[in-house]
Amino acid sequence: MRQYFLFFGVILYVKHVVCVRVKKFVTMKLTTYMRGLFLSLLCCLLCSPAVAQKKDADKQLPRGYNLTLTVKGGDDTVMYMGYYYVGKTYAVDTARVDKKGRFVFASKTMVLRPGMYFFTNPSGNYVEFIVYNEAPNFVFETESRSWNDCMKVKGSKENELFYDYHRANKRLYNVLDSARQVKTDEEEFKAFYKKCQHELDSLKLGIIESNPDRFLSLMMNATRDPKVPVTDSTGRQLSQKERYEYYMNHYFDYMALDNDAMVRTPDAVFHKRVMDYLDKNLKNAGPEVIIEYVDKMIDRSIPSKEVFKYLVHTITERYLQSNIMSYDAIYVHLVKKYFATELNYWSAPSVIDEQMKRANTWERLLIGKTAPDLMLHDADGTWHTLSGLRHKYTLLVFWSPTCGHCKTVIPELYRKYSQYKEQCDIGSFCILSEPDEETYPKWHRFIKDNGLDWLNLDGGEANIDWHEVYDVITTPQIYLLDKDKKILAKKLNADSFEMVIKALEHLE
Repeated sequence: MRQYFLFFGVILYVKHVVCVRVKKFVTMKLTTYMRGLFLSLLCCLLCSPAVAQKKDADKQLPRGYNLTLTVKGGDDTVMYMGYYYVGKTYAVDTARVDKKGRFVFASKTMVLRPGMYFFTNPSGNYVEFIVYNEAPNFVFETESRSWNDCMKVKGSKENELFYDYHRANKRLYNVLDSARQVKTDEEEFKAFYKKCQHELDSLKLGIIESNPDRFLSLMMNATRDPKVPVTDSTGRQLSQKERYEYYMNHYFDYMALDNDAMVRTPDAVFHKRVMDYLDKNLKNAGPEVIIEYVDKMIDRSIPSKEVFKYLVHTITERYLQSNIMSYDAIYVHLVKKYFATELNYWSAPSVIDEQMKRANTWERLLIGKTAPDLMLHDADGTWHTLSGLRHKYTLLVFWSPTCGHCKTVIPELYRKYSQYKEQCDIGSFCILSEPDEETYPKWHRFIKDNGLDWLNLDGGEANIDWHEVYDVITTPQIYLLDKDKKILAKKLNADSFEMVIKALEHLE
């Protein structure tokens, strides 16, 4: 509980508002951060993502907005308004100062979808505000010396709570920072730090309990980690595996994955939490484990079109691009369960057909599946079949001498192959992937120069369209097959080929 509260307080507010010198906290240069944010806004002003303006989802939301910002003591003539979207920022509107010193952002037709927004000037100063369950007709007034600390708002209970919390939160950290300067005894400071942390915990708990439907509570809960038990209901000590499974199953317990507003929150609230789940908690997990936990996450998001779209699109693309040999099974699963169904409202039929075609192809090439048979001839015109090779293992390679990566990988792969082919009974079936008149001479020369004394085959004539069947888009493509031509490994290079052979043969 305390870990999530401390994380939320430091990352979401202190990081964006005030730099404190507290032990174990890292300060952040706001000017550098906001310069990048401002450039992002200028680049995106006319190209915000279409998801933010989906007409069918906007029908239930208030149309139009009228937001007035006054910065006393400021000399800006232009101001920008933007919003967060899954780890990035996008511009919504621009306003110029009027005769009364106000910046008025107004539209009669545009919909501001629920989420966290902000005002920023060309110098990089900025202040956040909330649009959530209220018609966005707000009046903001602040002072140039501290936009956040001096902010007053009319017409929005959501933002009144938000700024009250910010001020209370900052006061606690200011007290903590001051104490750090005067308390020289480390133990004394730790005790004081613990007391301040408890006050911060109580402050946030009070907000969540008193305002369960407010956006601030939604964000606080989203960063909340589950409390993992040490024992079960009978008092038995839980194993490390059981505690991991509990943590994974309850990781999103407090996050409203069924709420569209989650995609329009600062990075630490939603996007980073999802990425940590995939990058850290599921790192190096097998495809079956990843599929299990990813399904649970995505299934919870189905009531929210925007969260569902983000998760399906992001995670599917992630495993489409993965270089881990067995993770193509995750891509196949996601396409068939979510992408190529009526739940996919955002993709054109041609895109869905393309993804489904690739998924079907990859499904035939998963680890454990029998490799589609091939019949090709060598440079002398002699025909060979993949199924006709009688070896314990077969190295299946698609490559070309015009491929820059192949020029590096293939000679090294051949050296590894030669090292183990007799000892481990490894055959070869190596196919020229660019069979044309320009490439043939280069092929023959590369084979001779590198002494590639394995089965070299011309890809120009074959029993099947192996480009399509084996999805050979880039080269080299390297497979290791067993004696029955079942796929043992794929997406190999020279080093991983050696590692797999050593593991299979129990070689040191």
